[in-house]
Amino acid sequence: MRVLDRSFFKKRVPLAAARVLENKQIGRCRAELNPDLLQLERMANVKPDGGEDDRKKGRKALLLRPDVRPDDTSSWSSKLLELINQEQVSVVAYELDLNYDYWTYHDIMTAILPQDEHNELPTSFSNVGHIAHLNLRDQYLPYKTLIANVLMDKNPAITTVINKVDDVGTHSQYRTFDYELLAGDPNMNVEIKEADCVFRFDYSKVYWNSRLNTEHGRLVDIFRPGEAVCDVMAGVGPFAVPAGKKKVFVWANDLNPDSFAGLDDAVSSNKVTQTLFSCYKSFMAVVDRSQVSQFVKVFNEDGLLFIRSSARRLMAINHEVKPVPKTSRLARSVPSPSTNPQIPLQIFTQPKTFNHYVMNLPATATTFLGAFIGLYHSYETMFTPHTSIKLPMIHMYCFSTKSDDNKEEKSKICEAISERIEYKITPETPELDIWDVRDVAPQKRMFCASFRLPPEVAFRVCPDR
Repeated sequence: MRVLDRSFFKKRVPLAAARVLENKQIGRCRAELNPDLLQLERMANVKPDGGEDDRKKGRKALLLRPDVRPDDTSSWSSKLLELINQEQVSVVAYELDLNYDYWTYHDIMTAILPQDEHNELPTSFSNVGHIAHLNLRDQYLPYKTLIANVLMDKNPAITTVINKVDDVGTHSQYRTFDYELLAGDPNMNVEIKEADCVFRFDYSKVYWNSRLNTEHGRLVDIFRPGEAVCDVMAGVGPFAVPAGKKKVFVWANDLNPDSFAGLDDAVSSNKVTQTLFSCYKSFMAVVDRSQVSQFVKVFNEDGLLFIRSSARRLMAINHEVKPVPKTSRLARSVPSPSTNPQIPLQIFTQPKTFNHYVMNLPATATTFLGAFIGLYHSYETMFTPHTSIKLPMIHMYCFSTKSDDNKEEKSKICEAISERIEYKITPETPELDIWDVRDVAPQKRMFCASFRLPPEVAFRVCPDR
């Protein structure tokens, strides 16, 4: 079958049923006959009576196991015979109709696809809002339209099914991909809910991976309220926006104009902007005052340049946010006898240096590490041991091979980092953590390498800068 024929999945199953003669006895009869009843997934064993007259009277029938036959009393249990003798039930023939709606996606795929293709049925897909994103193997491509239609039928929230036709980022520096529409609405504008935040964007123009939601949460949990985070490749904000909601100062950047637009919308719609009691002073440039009270500031710049320029700009800004308690609707409608302003819950002062850098561009993030060389040259006295301020942690995502213990992979990742920052990092380096994020292919795994920027790198003299 290459074109979906839903009528193919109709099936009539002959059964026996215990007709309950008085509806008020249904509960009792069902409990006593439980061992005799039909146990079928997603199917209630209490049905309207099959007889027309009894159905009009509202009578119910209890479906019995297939081995109970309506015309063979030897197949009836002692309890069933007892209820018959008490004139509580009678045994009748019943025809159970199963149709396309009853069968699962797996049932239908198993029935349709050749037997030798059953070991790896195409059951996995990424769910992005109303879109199901498939990555079909070559052997399933002849059935792609059929697969898409069944998938949409069995997942009512999905109205669009697409199939990826190339790897992410092969034709675009923005990590987008070519795809084909297999079924449904061509609308690619989605709304995603993650970490109590809403994100809206055109999925064909920006990068999003719903399978990274756990990783997004893991990293955001590391950030503390009042810290400053530089999200160099922020996308539409899956790290930045939840962090901003927990009162972390985030400078979020993405080179893709469409990602920047989605990020800007997410910052606004998720209310990570505090407009009350803000204080701003700049010694380098005049900045729009309407943006000074944001926990999350958004940028559309080249990431390599942004790493260095943002560090300098952050030093030049004095920024405070003083959130105040929310006022109830009733309290807002009643004039206050006092003219004193509400007392802020807590003052959050933006640090002068970033506590964390996030670099979520696994394919090429290591190539950005050179920007950290000499990042704080001539600013040594701002950090330990002169003050209590530590150099920032860098959280860099990358790909590597996979093994059971990841030992070889950790060494490879450390070598790649060392080469770029021109300083040796090893798996034994203090505060280094290489986190196994997820498998992305049979021999490919995604990692997050977290390490503190070494002072030998941060304070190095760079004549070319």
